[in-house]
Amino acid sequence: MIRMLIVGYCYGIRFERRLCEELELHLAYRWFCRLDLDDKVPDHSTFSVNRHGRFRDSDILRQVFEAVVRACMDTGLVKGEGFAVDASVMEANASRYHGRRRTRSRGPSLNARRAQSRNISRHWKLRPNPIPIVSHRR
Repeated sequence: MIRMLIVGYCYGIRFERRLCEELELHLAYRWFCRLDLDDKVPDHSTFSVNRHGRFRDSDILRQVFEAVVRACMDTGLVKGEGFAVDASVMEANASRYHGRRRTRSRGPSLNARRAQSRNISRHWKLRPNPIPIVSHRR
């Protein structure tokens, strides 16, 4: 089961259902998980049952992780002196306004529009004849 989780992690398979489907199809995954061609792939619910039961109270996953890191340090793959965090900024295919009501409109605010209309009305009141009258006499 831990080998199956490693396959899912390494190949970006985030869901247990999908992981079980991939193990049914790919021979390389089956080989890594030590499953023969006629062996049955565990059901997806097996992961959650073990995660909430057997793995919750034990530190077996931590021990496996430490053993892998120790083996990598022994072979010289990692030094174990520090760590790195990837903080890459990636463009998402989502709108930050999706599902929210906008608080600002694209145009001027309501107060700005009111002030503008007051200024225009004052401007027109000051002029004696705001609209020029053009007469066309022939």
